[in-house]
Amino acid sequence: MYIDFKSLIKLQNTDELIIEISEIIEKTPSKINTIDNKIEASIETTASAKQDLSENQKKRRELEANLQDINIRIEKYKRQLNNVNTNIEYRSLLKEIDTAQNKIKVIEEQILEEMLIADEIGAKIKEAEKIAEETKRKLTIEKDSLIKENKKREEERQHLYKEKENISPLIPANLKNLYNDLSEKNGGIALSPVTDDFCSICQIRIRPQVLNELIAQKKIILCENCGRILYWKNNS
Repeated sequence: MYIDFKSLIKLQNTDELIIEISEIIEKTPSKINTIDNKIEASIETTASAKQDLSENQKKRRELEANLQDINIRIEKYKRQLNNVNTNIEYRSLLKEIDTAQNKIKVIEEQILEEMLIADEIGAKIKEAEKIAEETKRKLTIEKDSLIKENKKREEERQHLYKEKENISPLIPANLKNLYNDLSEKNGGIALSPVTDDFCSICQIRIRPQVLNELIAQKKIILCENCGRILYWKNNS
């Protein structure tokens, strides 16, 4: 009985395309998730800088509140100077005023330092926002492109499934069952062409008698090593 391998080979080629497309489709959600994470990371960088600014402003408010308390205390000491009765009390108040004024100098320096830090943080925020906006723009384009490509691949896969449905009736049931079993066992590859006297999949040399039988195409022959259906490439 003459065996026409063309439909079987066409089925194998269709399945290989389905496998290839499916692998890409399955990887797409992970790629999209990676893009989303990158966008989120760029946003977090800006948020972190804004948090630093918020903490800086809080610290400045605390310093300014301390400064106000000290100034109130100094005014109190100055009023008390008019009511002291001894030199000791007078000198003691002057010392308190002097100590308070020294604290004011320290706090004013700290406030100035925090203001300079705030300027630096403000510049970082502007830069971070600029980078985040550009990053989001580029990554959104990349993400949209992935989604569109994935949709096209899904449409292509559905087309291949229909093509496979059209090919299947052309193959005898027993041969199709054998093909399906081998395909499941061998990662979707049930056939192997023989070129230059070797199985293309496992590279084992094919015996001359088997080669003649392959060329004649009168029976199904499985590779002695990998178990796949062999066919003479020139007959495809």
